[in-house]
Amino acid sequence: MMRTLWLVIGLAALAAAWLGPLPDLARQAFFGHMVMHMLVVAVAAPFLSLAIAGSRFDPVEESPEIFAPVPASVGELILVWAWHAPGLHHVARMQSWGLVAEQSTFLLAGVWVWLSAFGGAQPRSGGRSAAGVVGLLLTSMHMTLLGALLAMAPRSVYGHHEGFGPLSALQDQHLGGAVMILIGGIAYLSGGLVLTVGLLRDRWSGEGELA
Repeated sequence: MMRTLWLVIGLAALAAAWLGPLPDLARQAFFGHMVMHMLVVAVAAPFLSLAIAGSRFDPVEESPEIFAPVPASVGELILVWAWHAPGLHHVARMQSWGLVAEQSTFLLAGVWVWLSAFGGAQPRSGGRSAAGVVGLLLTSMHMTLLGALLAMAPRSVYGHHEGFGPLSALQDQHLGGAVMILIGGIAYLSGGLVLTVGLLRDRWSGEGELA
């Protein structure tokens, strides 16, 4: 039942990001592009991963070396920062194929990180959960750092962008950075805390059984 609910939430988030007004808004407003990004990696990806984790569709147990939390976090860092470089960001906003490529890689990278953290054999080993905590916290840190750089930059990073409505280009960028900090940073931090609570609960249960 819970898997079905998580799957529905994940697919609904993808539909909101890709099928609604956001793709058009993202061409005009940086903050719209960032909302689209966060819906994919911080809402759709974790719920889809939770729906897959521990099921027969979970690839983690068969390929643990590929779905290792820390390398997955580093891989997402490279992809996210690359797509936010001015040149690639301009391609993603102005070209349909660029937007499809960007959003597809965001989804794959997000599922890679979240499935690496929560997937695998059930019940989870303490070592894998601990690695998941590290991977999600690293991702939260790099998301927060990128968001902070965009939110506090003294000038617009994207010279081709002229702003949106009453927002100047710099104000639009600052708002987009705040969206990344609030949604992205908090989502990954929350995932890490969930795994940490599970680790502590397992440790206390083990100590209780030994006593």
